[in-house]
Amino acid sequence: MQVADFLGLAGKTVVVFGLANKKSVACAIGRVVTEAGAELIQVVRSEARAETAQKLFPHSRVFCCDVAEEANIVQVRDEIARHLKGQPIDGIVHSIAFANYSGGMQPFHATAKADFLQAMDISCFSFIAIANHLRELLAEQASLVTISISTTRMAAENYGYMAPVKAALESSLCFLAKSFSTFSEVRFNAVCPGLLKTSASAGIPGYIDSYLFAEKATLRKRALTTMEAANTAAFLLSPRSSGITGQCLVVDAGMGMNYFDSAIVTGANR
Repeated sequence: MQVADFLGLAGKTVVVFGLANKKSVACAIGRVVTEAGAELIQVVRSEARAETAQKLFPHSRVFCCDVAEEANIVQVRDEIARHLKGQPIDGIVHSIAFANYSGGMQPFHATAKADFLQAMDISCFSFIAIANHLRELLAEQASLVTISISTTRMAAENYGYMAPVKAALESSLCFLAKSFSTFSEVRFNAVCPGLLKTSASAGIPGYIDSYLFAEKATLRKRALTTMEAANTAAFLLSPRSSGITGQCLVVDAGMGMNYFDSAIVTGANR
């Protein structure tokens, strides 16, 4: 059986927000859904990223939208609507996150208000705004998927205030699912991967050390791949996951249950 037949994404329209480059989670998701036969529409932050997206997906339409300004979301909605000409959107991926680490890492209690609110706006509220402004374009049983992290309860010092922001993003799922249920069967879920090797993660101070530790903590002793997270997102976008909404699906190769792995404990005690 072909993947397209199993997922039921052939002929569907999927809009992916957030591609930056070929290492992006958004790029991997785009590859999976196009391989499954879906029409892919990319929404990126800038013209430079639009050029990258067009090279990676030459048969896809690409639009620009800096979600930091809500008016831009309204504008890109109208552009997408004109392109689709009444064809509904079956899935939306929100793979957008931003944190200002330019001043170096600070203790969490010293987080600057402006940085925290900017991260909340771009990384969390943008998902709510996208859902709201594009709601009239959605199919009756559309699926919206955002990208979070494997746990928001682990106080990773180098991730700082982004974990609370991701916690807010995850909490938003159930409220979005509930409010949309009054007029549709639209679903909202999150893929919550362990540490990935992406360009965005490379900007997090000390990330490489955390990534290597995470790899040791997985049950298989092999790091999670971006494509594994993308495959999970494709499932959540597909009709195969029709009974799942308001959920956070952890994809971490067992890392979260394996912190007392004997090799890690032994190494820590040397």
